[in-house]
Amino acid sequence: MNRACFLENANLHENIDMRAPSDHLKSNYLRMKTKIFMMIAALAILSFSSCTKQSVIDQASLDLADDDAVSDAVFEDVFNSVDNADIILDNLGKGDATKSDLLVVADSCPLVTITHVGDGVWPKTITIDFGNGCSGLFDNTRSGKIIIVVTGPRRETGSKKTVTFENYFFNGIKVEGTKEFENMGYNSNQNLVFSVKLMNGKLTLTDGKVIERSFEHQKEWTAGQLTRNIWDDEFMITGTATGVNINGVAYTNTIMTALHWKRVCRFVVSGIVKIEREGAEQIEINYGDGECDNKAVVTRGTESKEILLKFRHRNMMNN
Repeated sequence: MNRACFLENANLHENIDMRAPSDHLKSNYLRMKTKIFMMIAALAILSFSSCTKQSVIDQASLDLADDDAVSDAVFEDVFNSVDNADIILDNLGKGDATKSDLLVVADSCPLVTITHVGDGVWPKTITIDFGNGCSGLFDNTRSGKIIIVVTGPRRETGSKKTVTFENYFFNGIKVEGTKEFENMGYNSNQNLVFSVKLMNGKLTLTDGKVIERSFEHQKEWTAGQLTRNIWDDEFMITGTATGVNINGVAYTNTIMTALHWKRVCRFVVSGIVKIEREGAEQIEINYGDGECDNKAVVTRGTESKEILLKFRHRNMMNN
């Protein structure tokens, strides 16, 4: 019991008149004295309980939330790389340069090349080659290749991109899977909407532990469509995901409030995700109120804890 709680209970005791009454009231006094002591004991127990109770989320829930957030950050970084390459292709598409068999559009790290395999302009293959590794956007280190097959211009309804990986690593995490993008056209808000699917996603850590992830998302392009400045682009993301974290816990992930993604920010800036697993209470991750920071809040029942978002897995922070 802390000092404030102890003094409060002590004062209750000091205010009681403990002088013996006259004989004819003695029996009543004893009964009343017993009741008073019982009340003091009850108050002391309640006071002690309220002063010592702490809100603690179990480590398994925090680990699950962290694995989910890291997975999201890694695969959203892939989206950023793919989208940047597609923008380059879009800008080049206004001329005849993209009709050549091979076009090198960047000769530093990464090396970005565009090829096409047929007689027509489409499809094209974009290869983003990070070689043996280089640091880039947001000081993350990437190596290996991201390969993108594009069927049409970025803004054309029905155009698709299929993304695969060749020995690709992100901050030491091996990234695998197939990612598909499709332009679904304009919605009622006159915003372009993209379907994004990840199949058989897999992140392998340096210790051999694996995170599995698949999802089906929709991205609504809510800002930056009409400008040439890519850094004002913003998307609202909805959908669901499934996965297995490094501890072998299978889960489903449902976006309850759309995730707000800004290209200029390192992480999602707002939105709420619900994570469900068998045999345990669900948890939620709240990504904030729009601030461009690295903070989120994990909630399980009435208990909450702030976590820090990162591009590196907790098991690899010292690598």
